[in-house]
Amino acid sequence: MALQIETIRATADRVAASHSLEIVDLEFTGGAKHRALRVFVEKDAAGRAKLAAEAAANEAADLPKGVPAELLSGVTHEDCAAFARDFGTVLDVEDLIPGAEYTLEVSSPGLERKLLRPADYERFRGSLAKVQTFTPVANNRHFTGRLTAFDGIQLTLDLSAIKQKGKAKKHISSETVEIPLANVEKANLVAEI
Repeated sequence: MALQIETIRATADRVAASHSLEIVDLEFTGGAKHRALRVFVEKDAAGRAKLAAEAAANEAADLPKGVPAELLSGVTHEDCAAFARDFGTVLDVEDLIPGAEYTLEVSSPGLERKLLRPADYERFRGSLAKVQTFTPVANNRHFTGRLTAFDGIQLTLDLSAIKQKGKAKKHISSETVEIPLANVEKANLVAEI
């Protein structure tokens, strides 16, 4: 019996919504007896807006200092535990993961989260990002810079935002690079602490 990852994702979305959470990413790794389903969650848009308002008003004493509120997922350990309990129950009752043994891991996406959807690039405009492309752009496939613009089709990185290292340092001919979203193999934020 094959794993139905889209059915699992839809179920995760449904359970997350009941906890005022959103699914950021879902990964199924391993094989045989060492299988793991990793689910990355964050507060939904309303929860993130509340968190940003609290951070702006300095009402949330437990928030990390120096980290922009839009980078925070707002998820607590208790949120992850409650979601894992309910989602794990649904997975087992509906038998969505064939076979007896697997590990369910639930966490926040972290400060160096992956950028997966176009909405992520829009949300994190102004943040440092590391981008790897499928094909070279300006004779390079690896870029680190500030995400300055995103128009839904391509993103713009300001490479002068950080000191470039290695081969990238030699190949940089301009201060910015425009990368088509379709050419992005993987991208993630770079923590600024």
